[in-house]
Amino acid sequence: MNRAERWLPDLLAGLATFVLALVEIRATGETDRWPALVVLGGVALAVGLSRGLPGAALVVAWGTGMLQVVLGVDPMLTEALLAVVAFGCARWGSLPTVWLSGFSIPVSAAFAVLVTSPYSFYRALEVLGIDRIAAETYRTGGYDWRIAAALFGFAMLATPWLLGLALRFAARSQASRRSQVAAEAQRDQAEEIARLREEQAQLARDVHDVVGHSLAVILAQAESAQYLHDADTQRLKATMATIAASARSSLDDVRQVLASTAAHGGASRPPAPHTDLDSLIDGVRASGHEVIATEVGTPHPLPPELAVVAFRVLQEMLTNAIKHGRRDQPVHVERHWEGELRLEVRNALPEGERSGGAGQGLDGMRRRVEAVGGRLDVRRRTAPPTFTTTAWVPVRHR
Repeated sequence: MNRAERWLPDLLAGLATFVLALVEIRATGETDRWPALVVLGGVALAVGLSRGLPGAALVVAWGTGMLQVVLGVDPMLTEALLAVVAFGCARWGSLPTVWLSGFSIPVSAAFAVLVTSPYSFYRALEVLGIDRIAAETYRTGGYDWRIAAALFGFAMLATPWLLGLALRFAARSQASRRSQVAAEAQRDQAEEIARLREEQAQLARDVHDVVGHSLAVILAQAESAQYLHDADTQRLKATMATIAASARSSLDDVRQVLASTAAHGGASRPPAPHTDLDSLIDGVRASGHEVIATEVGTPHPLPPELAVVAFRVLQEMLTNAIKHGRRDQPVHVERHWEGELRLEVRNALPEGERSGGAGQGLDGMRRRVEAVGGRLDVRRRTAPPTFTTTAWVPVRHR
């Protein structure tokens, strides 16, 4: 909306007020019309400014009243439209304008009584069509006309002022509700984005664990096949079969991870993930690594979410052991069922190896165990060079 369109309703209101003023001046038959025309022109200007510039409208209204006293112009019916100014100040004015306009209502009512004659008041009652009350008041003097005039003027201004104030509070309350709804929508959107990012990070960790482990096992098996004699076809076939089995298992794991992600988006229920810890150890043994596995305590069936965490963590531990450990030294795997499941993988490091695994793998393991209330400890010893990873997974019986 441009400026002209914005001010068009105010201009029309001011013009309509001025036209009514001309009609009233003509109807009353005033001989000296210019003073009355100046006063009512001020009223029309105040009405026109009451929405766009309510503070200026209040100033114009008071200036018009002072000018009316100086010029000696009797109150006229068109001045009742100053109620529009009272409404505009309460509805659209600034806080000082609201307070000043509210204070001006009783002051202007008292001021009007001081400058109004009894005849002017009775005449106003007659113009409003209250002839019986005007005649009875004039004849009997049943009540003080000053009190009646003050109450009349106060009600004429206070009623629209209170209405404007009520609409002001209603609009502010509605704006507050809209702001609250918008804030809640933004919060929901932020939570949805955070959830999607967490799912993407979880997907990346799962794919990293699955693919990294299977490739490490396949690489170890392929490297061991290089040292087989050409005539040893049986062992070569067994090694190739093991590589193929590892690749198929890896593809199944990747499909399961992707299906699980799709299920979170509303698809069908995903297949059950692999959670057999012994299968991981057997796969490392099949790659040609010596694994010394120890299990202490009585194993307990874990809830699905904890079983997946234990499987993925042990999978990444063994991947690090294969990638960074010495092939001529065994990999020690311990499982302790003592109140909580403690998984520990220890492997020897080659001379000069500075780490036994770092980066996304360790960060992924730490995030997994901490998400279910567990913890992860990583230690490297130099004499002899070893790398130990320990994870504590809480045990909750299903």
